[in-house]
Amino acid sequence: MKIAFIAHDRKKDEMVNFVTAYEHVFQGHEMYSTGTTGQRIMEATSLNIHRFMSGPLGGDQQIGALVAQDELDLIIFLRDPLMAQPHEPDISALLRLCDVYGIPVATNIATAEILVKAIDRGDFAWRDLVHKYKPGIEE
Repeated sequence: MKIAFIAHDRKKDEMVNFVTAYEHVFQGHEMYSTGTTGQRIMEATSLNIHRFMSGPLGGDQQIGALVAQDELDLIIFLRDPLMAQPHEPDISALLRLCDVYGIPVATNIATAEILVKAIDRGDFAWRDLVHKYKPGIEE
């Protein structure tokens, strides 16, 4: 599976602790993240994560582009609902794309845990079929 991690500043410690606790589930998957969040996860775990720019500098939009190309299966986006974000339009656009393309997204730790346990049980195996039968570009 292709999984993306995003965390607002006051949620980064929570994200690192969460990914560390479920590192065994994330191993073997292709992972993406916004800049600092990905760096912090890699420093705390043995996971390799493709890092994009920081969210406010375009990282949310880069992850949104993967969603629009059907190149992501799940997003864990720990949002800070008590702090205004200067890039709120980017965040809204990303969440809208997830709704349009049917990409599961967790915006809090409780939902993230449910989705990770579903990954561990194999509940997302249907996403493999999406990728297997995705039409390629013909030459």
